[in-house]
Amino acid sequence: MTSKASPLLPRLPFMALLSGTAGLVMLIPTGVALNDRDYGSAQAFFYSALLTLIVTAMVAIVTRDNRADGRLHKKLFSLLGGFLFLPLLLAVPFYESIGNTTFVNAYFEMMSALTTTGSTVYDAARLSPAEHLWRGLVAWFGGLLMWSAALAVFSPLSLGGYELAARSTGMSGPVGTEPEALQTSERLVRAIADMAPIYLSLTAVLTVFLLVAGEVPLTAVIHSMSTMATAGISPVGGVENGASGRLGELAILLFLIFAVSRVTFAKGVLQGASDTLRGDPEIRLAASISLVVVLALYLRQLFGAVQSGAEVAWFDALVSIWGTLFTVVSFLTTTGFVSADWIGAQAWSQLEAPGLLLMALAMIGGGVATTAGGIKLLRVYALIKHGQREIGRLIHPSSVGGAGRYSRQLRKEGAFIAWVVLMLFLISLSAIMLVLSAMGVGFEPAMILTVATLTNTGPLVEYAASATVTYAALPSFAKLVLCLAMAVGRIETLALIALFNPQFWRS
Repeated sequence: MTSKASPLLPRLPFMALLSGTAGLVMLIPTGVALNDRDYGSAQAFFYSALLTLIVTAMVAIVTRDNRADGRLHKKLFSLLGGFLFLPLLLAVPFYESIGNTTFVNAYFEMMSALTTTGSTVYDAARLSPAEHLWRGLVAWFGGLLMWSAALAVFSPLSLGGYELAARSTGMSGPVGTEPEALQTSERLVRAIADMAPIYLSLTAVLTVFLLVAGEVPLTAVIHSMSTMATAGISPVGGVENGASGRLGELAILLFLIFAVSRVTFAKGVLQGASDTLRGDPEIRLAASISLVVVLALYLRQLFGAVQSGAEVAWFDALVSIWGTLFTVVSFLTTTGFVSADWIGAQAWSQLEAPGLLLMALAMIGGGVATTAGGIKLLRVYALIKHGQREIGRLIHPSSVGGAGRYSRQLRKEGAFIAWVVLMLFLISLSAIMLVLSAMGVGFEPAMILTVATLTNTGPLVEYAASATVTYAALPSFAKLVLCLAMAVGRIETLALIALFNPQFWRS
């Protein structure tokens, strides 16, 4: 990273930087509310912004001369603390603007947005344009934070998918060792300065595409921010209710590739891995999964249509394939948008949505160092290559695996770490389901809610359940448990386990 940060910013605590940024961003929905003559919302966001900036300035004055602490566990603690406590601050203007809601619901909404989960307890019609925009802005900022944290926190700590590269390329030294002790704020400010122009430019370009496709300006902006952040947030209840139609869905699908692989925006972040689109294993695996799932679902829909006696026209087949492709890629990247043609195909075939398959796609997740959640494609790729090698050894016991040092080590140490991450994910899934079940939530709703929050794919609840499951119907404690699950899914269990490693604390 080559950009230079302001000499003041690196000396500020990480939470002070986040709160100061949040205070400035609160002024944007203030302007939107004033333009809509929604003076109540404008007052809530403006006063919250003013109070936040004043408190942040006071904290900055007191702490600006503190000695920089470059210890690695401080970086991870700062990021985890940001995801847990920043939503408390973000929820204040949202809570005051709505008025007739609980603070737990407002906190849940902001945690969902910041972790790019996209879960909501409110109907779209209940929120004002300023409140919808605030949700989108928080999610967009959360996506930028994850892009930057991938370089500033997870990379030096060899976590978040970087552990595959660190072990497979033979890096020396303990996990989490770095050559220079930089303060958390300095690393993140530098990373944000590098990533923000790319992130903002891509969001602006997608917004223009959606506007050209006929989308309403506010909806176009929020859908663009949600796409880049893989948040699935929409002011109209989803892209299927938008005005841009299939042209808008096509634009969104093209930009979802940035959640499939990090090589689309940041090459060289994984040592030893391919930095070309054609050779990148994440893109090839995502394409293979998408094609296989689309074909299987189309044949299922076709069979259902024939069984029900519906007329099968070539146009129905094309729109069914398109709707299935868009929805599959959307859930694979943990975005959660659904095509209008996907809904039409379910009605055409008279079949329910394959909820288990959508959950499996969300669990696989997107690319390493992206805004997508889930287990991540690179880890799944390592497990597949390991399985292929083991089958080959059963057939030819004396064979020697080829394809270079990176691939050989990825099949060994990489597959081992990927298996550990998978087991930790399943343990977290079981633990959260157990807690929800103890509070009276049924098995199927508990499983869907847990998968949706751990994979940061909030809209999964709406489309994967065979019966109606809503976040709003949950008790307050269950919502707080799901908030914790969102944070765990965003940071990943392996990173949290690393905090208990004595070698990690001594680094």
